[in-house]
This record gives sequence, C-alpha cells and structure tokens, in this order.
Amino acid sequence: MGVAAIEVTGLVKTYRLGDVLVEALKGVDLSIPAGEFLAVMGPSGSGKSTLMNILGCLDRPTSGQYRLDGNEVGDLSRDGRAILRRSRIGFVFQGFNLLSRLSANENVELPMIYDGTPTADRAERALSALASVGLADRGHHLPSQLSGGQQQRVAIARAIVNTPALILADEPTGNLDSSTSEEIMGIFQRLNDERGITMVLVTHEQDIALFAKRVIRFLDGRIVEDRQVPDRRRPASGGSGAS
Repeated sequence: MGVAAIEVTGLVKTYRLGDVLVEALKGVDLSIPAGEFLAVMGPSGSGKSTLMNILGCLDRPTSGQYRLDGNEVGDLSRDGRAILRRSRIGFVFQGFNLLSRLSANENVELPMIYDGTPTADRAERALSALASVGLADRGHHLPSQLSGGQQQRVAIARAIVNTPALILADEPTGNLDSSTSEEIMGIFQRLNDERGITMVLVTHEQDIALFAKRVIRFLDGRIVEDRQVPDRRRPASGGSGAS
C-alpha cells in the first residue's frame, strides 16, 4: 500500500449563489503527514465539508494548491481525478450509502467492479475486508438485515477493499448511538495504527474528535485552531466486534 501525504497551500473556494459570491475557503494552508489521524471540526458553513470535497477530488479549488503524494491534483483531468479516487482514497459517509438490493459482499465488491478486478479476486478480497471489520459471517445479508453499526462496518470494508492510502470519513457516527460510535472509531484507530492509513474525519462531536491524533477547527472559511490530542480516547470494546 502506498502512503498519502497531503499539502494544501493558499486554498480558496468561492461559490456563486445568484448574484452573491460565497467564500467557503479563504486561503487555507494545511499539512497532513502520512499516517495522521486528523479530526476536522467547525459549525455548519465553516468550510470543513468544502475542504473534504476538495481532498476527495470531488471538487476543485478556485485557487491554491492541493498536493497528494507530492503530485498536484489540480493538474489532473476529470478522468485522472476519478482514477485517483478509486485507487488512493476510501470514503465513509454518515448515511452508509449501501445499495439496498445488494448483499454486504456485493456492496464491498463494487469498487473492484469499477476497477475491472476479476470475479474470483473480488470475492476473496471482499470477504477479507469484511473479516477485518468483524463481519465475516454477515456477507450474504442485505443492508436491511443489518444494524446501523453493521451497515457502517460494511461501508468501511468497502472503503478499504482497494487498500487506499487515505480515508475520508464525513460524520461517520452521526446516525449511531454512543456505544456503536465508539466501536466504529475503534475500527478507524486500528486501521490507522496497524495499516498506516491516513484518516481525515469530519465531526461535530467533541468526544468523537478525541479519538483522533490531531484536531483542527474551521470558522468562516479559515482554520482557527490546530492542536494535538495528548490523551486520545480508546473504545471500551476495542472496536472489533460485530454489533
């Protein structure tokens, strides 16, 4: 697996809403070393989701630079950014984004279908990814047959099945109770600690942010706080069960 290192310099993003220009990002500078676990906080409209969209190659900045592994992402074509998303970045969302008619196995296989991975390899890798989040015995279940926590585990398995160097998680515990949230955060910590996957997590919850190694806070399109977490939270359960 490769290593992600993010460098953002002078990042500006401006949207036009009718006759009004909205500055979502106002010259953001940010360095995220490989293997970091970063939590991004801030009120709605502060710029954190805009940053995540740019880091995930889902949007382009108005100006400024975004380098991933030393490569300028802004120079890539639309197809180039799509290939980068598939090969280097895993996404986990608040709403799970699983296809209801597909089993857990089939949902996890989806990124490999887009990559043209042979069928036999897809099945083996999907099972391995599900096993790594404690769901080896739930592969044939539909999302409707799984709890919210189990559905989010499937989403994490889907995010890691192509061995990304970077995972972007947008409010991944927003639909979960506190105990299940701890277990999900434990999985993220384990993937970060054991596999060296760089994690960038958006959250509104201070207690969830404390699972990270570092926290930045956005306000009005700028980073107003950047601090290390001296005493990180750890899940009481260890984050490996299948609840």
